[in-house]
Amino acid sequence: MTPVNDKTRQPKILLVDDNQQLRQALGGMLEDNKFQVTTAANVTEALHLIDTKPFDVLLTDLHMPEAGDGFTVVSAMRHTNPNAVTLVFTGYPALQEAADAILLQADEVLLKPMAPPALIAIIRETLDKHKVKKPTNTERVASILERDATATINDWLDRVDSESELTCIPLSHDQRTGHLPKLLQELVHRLRVPRSLGTKQVSEAAVEHGKIRQAQGYSISMIIEESRILQVSIFYTLQKNLKTVNFSLLLLDVMTIADECDSQLKQTINSFTEQAEKIAA
Repeated sequence: MTPVNDKTRQPKILLVDDNQQLRQALGGMLEDNKFQVTTAANVTEALHLIDTKPFDVLLTDLHMPEAGDGFTVVSAMRHTNPNAVTLVFTGYPALQEAADAILLQADEVLLKPMAPPALIAIIRETLDKHKVKKPTNTERVASILERDATATINDWLDRVDSESELTCIPLSHDQRTGHLPKLLQELVHRLRVPRSLGTKQVSEAAVEHGKIRQAQGYSISMIIEESRILQVSIFYTLQKNLKTVNFSLLLLDVMTIADECDSQLKQTINSFTEQAEKIAA
């Protein structure tokens, strides 16, 4: 890409906002100030443009009503074009819910409304001082979950310990978590050796888990709650690794995780029920 401090050309800006009136007004103002502006009304349009065109600057609203949000757009730009300046607009002064993740990816978080001269000054100043960035070192979800398996299990146990529905049956740490290492190993393998969503494959860990939980006195609703918490802990692990996760494959990996966890849960419940029927017989 041509260096952004090249004075012979107009910097290319991708402007992303679901408000048509704002896109037109802000886009026109940027063009009047010698920028080439391309606009997108939603996340889907923005991701397509990022994938097909080079940009020097991304200027995006953080909060949009369609699927995804400004953070998704920023992350896509960071991984597709790490040298681009990324500026995020928000109408909310408090960004506690997403501040850490945003600031890992964006150059600046700007508060709406902002006077046009101030915005232009920030864009030009950021372009002038922006250094060429090395490509981001990304990781597949499988590698993250394999590396942080112990942390995921510990987080799961902390969450389970706060649920009286589950702790009503006293178990040791090993009894409570004994099924998790193997389940996570199977999940990592599924992510690395993909198969079509919905494909049936026996999970030995899930089958054994159902038998053990039946002997321990669990109910089916308790097993379902355990599985729900496991997915929460898995996604919490991914959230903590947003700086390095490979966003180009994240959606497919998340769908695979949900599919595998549901498959494991079904097999656990079937095994649980079959074991109960054998005992009753």
